[in-house]
Amino acid sequence: MWGRAEQQDFRSRVRGALLGAAIGDALGAPLSALTLPAIREEHGPHGLTEPAPWPPHGRRGAVTAATQLTLFTVDGLVRAHVRRDTGAWHPPTDVHRAHRRWWATQNEWGPDERRADNGWLAQQEWLYVRRDPDRASLTGFADDTLGTLDRPKNPTAQDAAAAARSAPFGLLVGWEPALVLQLGVECAAQSHGHPTAYLAAGAFAVIVHGLTRGDSLDSAVQRALGLLGARPGHQPVTDALQRALSAVTRGAPGPDTIEALSPGDGRTADEVLAIAVHCALVAEDIPHGLRLAVNHGGDSPAAGALTGALLGAQHGETALPAAWLAELEGRATLLELADDFALEMTQGPSLHGPTATGTGTATATGGPWLSRYPAHTI
Repeated sequence: MWGRAEQQDFRSRVRGALLGAAIGDALGAPLSALTLPAIREEHGPHGLTEPAPWPPHGRRGAVTAATQLTLFTVDGLVRAHVRRDTGAWHPPTDVHRAHRRWWATQNEWGPDERRADNGWLAQQEWLYVRRDPDRASLTGFADDTLGTLDRPKNPTAQDAAAAARSAPFGLLVGWEPALVLQLGVECAAQSHGHPTAYLAAGAFAVIVHGLTRGDSLDSAVQRALGLLGARPGHQPVTDALQRALSAVTRGAPGPDTIEALSPGDGRTADEVLAIAVHCALVAEDIPHGLRLAVNHGGDSPAAGALTGALLGAQHGETALPAAWLAELEGRATLLELADDFALEMTQGPSLHGPTATGTGTATATGGPWLSRYPAHTI
């Protein structure tokens, strides 16, 4: 049973994680193709310190495909819990179907009202635009075939896109950490089949999970390390997390420290995870952590998204920078979905379970819960 204080704290952390990830994603987007010298040349010696327009989208606060996919990940998890009442319980399938709905937004002109399975999220017109989606996600979700650990999609894909959409798995606070890891790994393998990519996604979810439960970041990372040790192919991710921890004692944080965490190009999932964990560990506040996370020559949007999710889950929504939040694209959708997720996790039976009234629960759009999150299959 959830008490009122526990529900309020959980909702704040859910909002913090999802909004924080989106803010970090948007902050890093204008830097995604720039080296560190180019960032300094364009934005000054301290790099980018405030949100900037992202060409060709021309506005501050514009998000990338990472935020779009994160929204659909949440939608899939809500539907998984709704479908549990029907006796059907396989969250990876529901998440895959949600990501297929994201794929449709990248290939259709706008919402198709004839699709009864769309629910409310896929009716949001602002999502029907491509924002630099990675190739592995586009190809991985292009058909109904479910990638698995035995037969993963795109087995050479090592980038951080799967990790960047995986914060919602960590918000399943009623789950055991090992199950969170397993779900994150299985869902990442649906598009990113290299062990470095899917284990980084699962480890990131476990760290978010610990923070959402109120653990320290160091404790959450240590738990992830312990769970990773039994997984084949874990060494690159394990090494990256250990680099992130050890770098804390090596002087004042800055771009040179961040670049040293990524001996490659800063774009593989293990290196992006290391950058995010380190930035969250040394952050004086959320803006400071996000500035560190995006000012480097690697995958700035993904590093910003991971860092924002970690700090948001740790400190809650009130610690987010208000000025950056005010300009965030899709903020209303993110808030609505975050609150729906919190409602489902804390009060699901009263919404659609055996104790529900049967007439549906009123929502901001006036429809019943099951029309927002249809339980039937595609």
